[in-house]
Amino acid sequence: MLAKTMWAPSLTSAQLTRVEAEVFSRKIAAGAFVCHKGDPVSHWIGVHEGLLKMSSVSPEGKPVSFAGMANGGWLGEGSLLKSEPRKYDVVALRDSELLYMPKATYLWLLDNSIQFNRFLVTQLNERLALFISLVEYDRMLEPDARVARCLAALFNPYLNPGIGRELQISQEEVGNLSGASRQRANQALQVLEKAGLLKVDYGSITILDLDGLRQFHS
Repeated sequence: MLAKTMWAPSLTSAQLTRVEAEVFSRKIAAGAFVCHKGDPVSHWIGVHEGLLKMSSVSPEGKPVSFAGMANGGWLGEGSLLKSEPRKYDVVALRDSELLYMPKATYLWLLDNSIQFNRFLVTQLNERLALFISLVEYDRMLEPDARVARCLAALFNPYLNPGIGRELQISQEEVGNLSGASRQRANQALQVLEKAGLLKVDYGSITILDLDGLRQFHS
C-alpha cells in the first residue's frame, strides 16, 4: 500500500522499514465517521481505496462540505503540526480502506527526511489553494458550476494522486461533496454532460474535459 504513495518511494530503506512497521490499515464502512470535529489528532490518515468527505456543521445546524478525499490522498497534516483538535468531520462516502500513521512516526519523518518535508510543503500549498478556491465557488458560482469545480478538485495530482479519469462515484456522492441534493447534482451532471465535459454512467462518471470542468461557468 505504501508503495503507491507519492512520498514513500523517496524515503531511505531504513526510514521505510520503520514506517512499514508502524503504519496500519483499517476498513471503514460507508456512512461511518473516520474522525469527528474536536477529536485529538493522533494519526496522519491516507486513503488507500475509497472516498471520504471533509465537512462540518455550522452553529445553526447547516452542513458544510469542504472537500473530497480519494485514492492516494492524505489528511490531517496541518493539525498534527499544530497539535490542535480536529477542525472538521471526515465521513466515508463508500466502503474505504485507510492507512494510519501515528503522530510520533509523522514527526520523526519531519525531523529526518528532507524529501518528506518537501512533499508536505507542496501538499499544504495545494490544500491552501483548494480551500481558497472552495470559498470562491461557494460565494460566486451557481450550483452547476459548483458541481463542476467540485469534481475537478478531486483530480489534484498531489491531494488525490491515485484517482483515474473514470470515477466510480454515485450522484448521491457528488451531491454530498458539492453540498447539493441528489436531485440537484443529477441536474448539474446532465448540464455538464450536454456540454461535453463528462459522461455519466450508472455508478460512474468519465471525465472528458478536465480543464473545461475547472473553467465552467453556468
